[in-house]
This record gives sequence, C-alpha cells and structure tokens, in this order.
Amino acid sequence: MYYAEPVARLIEEFAKLPGIGPKTAQRLAFHILNSDAESAHGLAKALINAKQKIRYCSICSNLTDTDPCKLCQDSTRDRNTICVVEQARDVVAIERTREYKGLYHVLHGAISPMDGIGPEQLKIKELLERLQKNSVQEIILATNPNIEGEATAMYLARLLKPMGVRVTRIAHGLPVGGDLEYADEVTLSKAFEGRREM
Repeated sequence: MYYAEPVARLIEEFAKLPGIGPKTAQRLAFHILNSDAESAHGLAKALINAKQKIRYCSICSNLTDTDPCKLCQDSTRDRNTICVVEQARDVVAIERTREYKGLYHVLHGAISPMDGIGPEQLKIKELLERLQKNSVQEIILATNPNIEGEATAMYLARLLKPMGVRVTRIAHGLPVGGDLEYADEVTLSKAFEGRREM
C-alpha cells in the first residue's frame, strides 16, 4: 500500500529468499532501483542464466553446468572414496580445505520426518547405484552435525555396511547444530582427520 506496485512486488520477491526479512528485502529493492539499468540487467541475466544452465551431475548429483561435473571428470581424484554431503554448498566448503581428494555424492537434503523428508526424497538410490557400478572402498558421511544430519548418517551407515564398504563419519570438530558451509577450513580439516568408523 505504501509503494508503487512494481516496487512492492520486488520487495515481496526478495523477502521470499531464505534469511531475508522485510527490512533487508526493502534495502535490496532500493539498492537495485538506485543502481544503473546495466547492473539490474546483469543481475536479472545472471539469475536466468543460472536457472537455465545449472542441473544435477548424472554421477554425483552436484550442481553443474557440464555433465558429468568437473570433479567427476577429474582423473586425479581418488575414485575409491566418496564423501556424502547434504547440499552442493557443502562440497565447496570441503574443497576449500584442500585436504580431501576423493569424489562426492550430494543428497540434496537430510532425513527429517517433521518436514516430510524421508530417504526416498534424497539422492540415496543414486548413491547405491554408484556403489554397484564402481569399486568404492570408503564412504565418508559428512552430513551436518544436527539431528537430521545424524539421522541421515545412521540410516546410510546401516544401509551401506552390508555392502562391504568401509563407512566413516567426519569427526565432530564442527559445532553441533551448525552447517558445513559456515565452518572454517581448519575446523573442517580437523573433522576429516578425526573421522571414525560407524
């Protein structure tokens, strides 16, 4: 009621983003409106381009613009180890440590009955198919150290152990209730060094 319809709509769209409240949405909208047209077009083009070109890697389910993704294509990576993470942003967090040299598998979530997310909503079937096709020696479970991440890790450990693969969990050098994407490189490195058998 206070803004012209296009401005109100812009604020409304920004407010739909995670972590963006009404005040921040308003600031973002006015920043866009006060910038030159080229900046606004650049942002719109980047959004549309990302939505059109980004898809899931057919091997690891990571977000990519090439299939398979660059990590799966990299012949120098250790193909005997797969690190299982919840989200694509967790891959980036782990890669920043420069400690891990294996492959990844992105689940795109964690088991959360309260949110209606069960194992069938995650990329678990794809992980099992990978294990049947490839000779993997170790699966590292790097889900977040919260209730959902722990439940997912326990579910996967019970599912994978009978397949004869070593199943480890990253150590809890990470704060309980935290997210991998916010952890610093040293903490993540220590968590990998202290991983344990499940």
